[in-house]
Amino acid sequence: MKKPIKVAIIDDHPMVITGIQNMLASRKDIEMIATYESGEALLNGLKQQQPDVLLLDIQLPGIKGDELAEMIREQWPSVKILAMTGFDTPFYVRNMFEKGCLGYLLKNTGQATLIHAIETVNKGETYIDEALKEQLLQHVLKIKKTSVPGAPPVLTRREKDILRLIVQEYTSQEIADTLFLSLRTIEKYRLNMLQKLHVRNTAGLVKAAISMGLTE
Repeated sequence: MKKPIKVAIIDDHPMVITGIQNMLASRKDIEMIATYESGEALLNGLKQQQPDVLLLDIQLPGIKGDELAEMIREQWPSVKILAMTGFDTPFYVRNMFEKGCLGYLLKNTGQATLIHAIETVNKGETYIDEALKEQLLQHVLKIKKTSVPGAPPVLTRREKDILRLIVQEYTSQEIADTLFLSLRTIEKYRLNMLQKLHVRNTAGLVKAAISMGLTE
């Protein structure tokens, strides 16, 4: 008999953790070995034991999901990461895969889909929620259609406002408070700009913005 797939989950909402635990409770081929509600707790826990598959929430307090994914890829490369989120935009999908995730799953998924995603990622294969595949295809086609080689990226007025505050070292929460927007909206804008400027993180975003004169 094969060993069960060892699974851990990190999410700052206890009800989400409980719901996933309930969906997996009857499975003998999947074992939930740990749950975490913060990035700090996860990193400490991984020092003691590593799951085969980690279900990773994207929007977390403190250390963000994409930052955690990158840390885990560097320190515990054997851990296969399945991002679980309510964000259904191509920007988030691309960012999480670039950070080292093997799968991307929406939180409104059912039991069968969750299990299939875990099994797929555990094999080292890529999994993308079926509901997102058409969006990703249309996004790629749109980029190819509108992209002009050598042309500078075009940022909206709101993106430029946010970029200026990022360069001034404002946190996402401070930017949200300053512009009277939600934290989730700011994160969405930030990932959109990462996509447009072809950089991997905030440091690269700032460097590109300054070098291209986008903060003037």
